[in-house]
Amino acid sequence: MSKNIAISDDVYRELKQEKGDRSFSDVIRDHLEDRRKLADVTGKGVLDHETHEAVKDDIEQLSRGTFSRLDEDR
Repeated sequence: MSKNIAISDDVYRELKQEKGDRSFSDVIRDHLEDRRKLADVTGKGVLDHETHEAVKDDIEQLSRGTFSRLDEDR
């Protein structure tokens, strides 16, 4: 199923230039997937300092839990 969306002419030109032989959906999907990384929004004003620190602490804690489970499996 497809949907029509309206975009500005300048955005269309950028997408078309990047598109090559891929579909517009593939180009947009790639950009959306790339943006889903925490590092991409860190320092960009998306997260305030307090939220950034809380998210960073959560990631570190979850990582330690993962490493603990891996050690237990050995």
